[in-house]
Amino acid sequence: MSREQLKKTMTVMKKQCMPKHGVNNEKVDKIEQGVFIAEHDVMCYIACIYKVSQVVKNERLNKELISKQVDILYPQELKLSVKKNTAVCVEVQSKYDDPCEGIFYATKCLYEADPPNFIFP
Repeated sequence: MSREQLKKTMTVMKKQCMPKHGVNNEKVDKIEQGVFIAEHDVMCYIACIYKVSQVVKNERLNKELISKQVDILYPQELKLSVKKNTAVCVEVQSKYDDPCEGIFYATKCLYEADPPNFIFP
């Protein structure tokens, strides 16, 4: 899949998770540009995206599940970077009791590790 195709696929997830968590485009449209609004509804929206992507196990991002999805969905040139950063960033979650908060900060870590290759709906 190309980056554009992947983004299009993720739009479906966005439409599913936004109403579920009461967030609007203003709060979530700039996540891909590194604008992370530290509000619980936004945190849970991000967690919802990953749940719908089937990369969450026991309320936490799962490195193995992410790796499988990256292999299936991501463009070849992004796979290595995303997997490498995922291995580091999933560990961030353990600092937080709240699953939404943990996934939020792990996602922020993924962005900060490699902004040009970060993809989020």
